[in-house]
Amino acid sequence: MVVGLAGCGGPLSTLDPAGPAAGEIALLWWAMLAGAAALTLMVLGLVALGFGRPRPVREGRWTLALGLWFSLAVLTALLAVGVWVGERLLPRGDAVTVEAHAYQWGWRFSHPGPEGAVETEGTLHIPAGQPVEVVVTSADVIHAFWVPRLAGKIDAIPGRENRLRIEAAAPGRYAGTCAEFCGLGHAVMRFTVVAQPAEDWAAALGAEQDSEAEE
Repeated sequence: MVVGLAGCGGPLSTLDPAGPAAGEIALLWWAMLAGAAALTLMVLGLVALGFGRPRPVREGRWTLALGLWFSLAVLTALLAVGVWVGERLLPRGDAVTVEAHAYQWGWRFSHPGPEGAVETEGTLHIPAGQPVEVVVTSADVIHAFWVPRLAGKIDAIPGRENRLRIEAAAPGRYAGTCAEFCGLGHAVMRFTVVAQPAEDWAAALGAEQDSEAEE
């Protein structure tokens, strides 16, 4: 049990959400786990009843009440939770727009700076507490943009722009990775999302712009 729970933590854990979208996804995960546990217990209970001395069995109780109606109730509840979570994940309102460009085997990000676009390698800067729309593209093969603690994942497909809303509830550093096998360097195709207070975000981009100009 302890070993199994150890896999639920870490910088890439979806069960340690740090934003509203990731929180909704974690909620769906727990609901699916509860539903799967309920169905598993039902099946194990029916298997256990198969052992021992023969006894009269009421067909309506085991086949209809448990086998059909109980399973249908669990699956209906899971469907309702899934629809509810999916509706809450739909993008609404305005958001800061940044670009994430994937290539073998790295990430290049473009931010709206005070004096034009600011590009960074391997680090995405976002304002904390604000929705951010990430425009995801690819230069070569299919990759996937994923920051587990902030949102779900989305594919980066050559010749196509995909969009994903992320949001960090508080300032911090959040690990991101490519979640689609893309070649020999896939395992090291990581990046970092740095969420800063909104008043510091523009200053950080200005500093990045200044460092680019000096280079």
